[in-house]
Amino acid sequence: MLNKEEIKKIIPHREPFLMIDEVETYEPGIGATAYKYVNEEEWYFKGHFPGNPIMPGVLIAESLAQTGAIAILSVEENKGKIAVFGGIDKMKFKKMVVPGDKLKLEVKIIKQKGPIGKGEAIATVDGVVAARGELTFAVV
Repeated sequence: MLNKEEIKKIIPHREPFLMIDEVETYEPGIGATAYKYVNEEEWYFKGHFPGNPIMPGVLIAESLAQTGAIAILSVEENKGKIAVFGGIDKMKFKKMVVPGDKLKLEVKIIKQKGPIGKGEAIATVDGVVAARGELTFAVV
């Protein structure tokens, strides 16, 4: 289990844009499982939406991307680099994510050629799919 300080040793994201709270498991170059504990104090809930807070889908996708970055940037030759989005494919949002949810984030690297790769990503809350899709990344 990695806490936020250990996560920061692998990926360059920082508050308020560090979107994962802990990493349960990871295998360099293969995949990772992480969690985001969604709370009512999140900065984005002030405007999305007042009186009806819902985690924006793009931030669920970002949380998944950061989880995948744990797997990619923990590979020895990628340490100290960053992983950026190259694309988002087949992303579907199935469930609203709200304060109090424990968002489970799972990413499996399904393809990589040089610095470009693709991950299969799924976000769930209590076993119910909140979002799923494929994320293309580039290590720079």
